Amino acid sequence: MLGHHYTHTFLETAVASMNAGCNLELAYGLRNNVFMHIPQALAMGNITLQVSWGTRLRPLFYTRMRLGEFDPPAMNPYSALDLSAVQSPEHRNLSLEAAIKSFVLLKNVQGTLPLRAQDLPGGRLAVVGPFADNPRVLFGDYAPVPEPRFIYTPRRGLETLSVNVSFAAGCPDPHCQQYTPAEVVGVAGAADVVVVCLGTGTAVENEAKDRRDLSLPGHQLELLQDAVR
Repeated sequence: MLGHHYTHTFLETAVASMNAGCNLELAYGLRNNVFMHIPQALAMGNITLQVSWGTRLRPLFYTRMRLGEFDPPAMNPYSALDLSAVQSPEHRNLSLEAAIKSFVLLKNVQGTLPLRAQDLPGGRLAVVGPFADNPRVLFGDYAPVPEPRFIYTPRRGLETLSVNVSFAAGCPDPHCQQYTPAEVVGVAGAADVVVVCLGTGTAVENEAKDRRDLSLPGHQLELLQDAVR
């Protein structure tokens, strides 16, 4: 809140946060963090003991107890997990199901989706854009780093269809300052269906790196226009 000039000191921030309902701080290794000033706020009467303990602190410990943090390890089912559970087929299938169900379809003209190989008369599909086949740009801020063999880019996923898939990035990265329109136009013009993969990614925006507008970076809009002509 200091960065947004809502408060001027950590003490003011602690008082405002606690009284507003916040009971957890992401201090990120700061020894002199905001909530270290709670005792001073209590002593000054800016925060009451009822608020600090009864309303803010108690739910935290109640949640930790429900999660089993204070139970003997033998009582905690998570203690029995080992590395065999990481990227297990069951977990990968569940992740795939979650990803499929999280898609938002804004418009489905003439039932374009779901896309089937038999719906492509010439069996030709093009996937273009800086996000089409670049695993490094597919994950957002605070995302885990999976093993490369488990990452399916749009190109890799679409190549599982029984069709001829052609590819053109057009731009080397999401900033799209260097754009090669000829390869996008050539690939898109020879396809029955074109899948355009655009966006921002953490290279363009993430925490503490905001943008002033929602426009596509660099030449990405031009790439989109070239692909749909």
